[in-house]
Amino acid sequence: MKRSEINRVIREAEEAFARHHWALPPEPKWDVTDFGLGDFDACGLTLINLAEEVEYCEKLMFAKKDQVTPSHHHRLKKEDIICRWGSFRIALHGGNGTVQVNGQKRSYTEGEEIDLQAGERITLTSGIDHAFWPLSEYAIIGEVSTSNDDVNDNVFHDDQIGRFSRIEEDEAARVKLVGEE
Repeated sequence: MKRSEINRVIREAEEAFARHHWALPPEPKWDVTDFGLGDFDACGLTLINLAEEVEYCEKLMFAKKDQVTPSHHHRLKKEDIICRWGSFRIALHGGNGTVQVNGQKRSYTEGEEIDLQAGERITLTSGIDHAFWPLSEYAIIGEVSTSNDDVNDNVFHDDQIGRFSRIEEDEAARVKLVGEE
């Protein structure tokens, strides 16, 4: 990704968060990724780490319509993914199993897609393959999870996918991204 694109994406996310009255912490830790695929508009995600503790973490995410977070699972992490504004769809892969939607257990089958509206959440335990994308113009998505290790805990099923982007420096950075510190 070009640094200018990263800067633009951060501005867009900041504007969306402000429009919906999401106050960000001082000096938030931004994470903008195209998952190493070079097409952020098709496969990308903007995140802010709000809390990073040994036992838990919290993130706020921004994604535009048709922008996919590719199929992956976590080796250890358990997470609640919460629709904070807009709507999004999550696809569950890797067989049949059980998740919680809005606190209620629900069985799913391979490839099933679940739509979440603002305020709704899905709880995923480790090992559940999932991909998600907004259905609305954009979505603000929250995540509350057990401790986070982006380097070792994410397992993508496409070998071409990486967690972080390669950055081409074509202008000054507005912020340091997670992984640049």
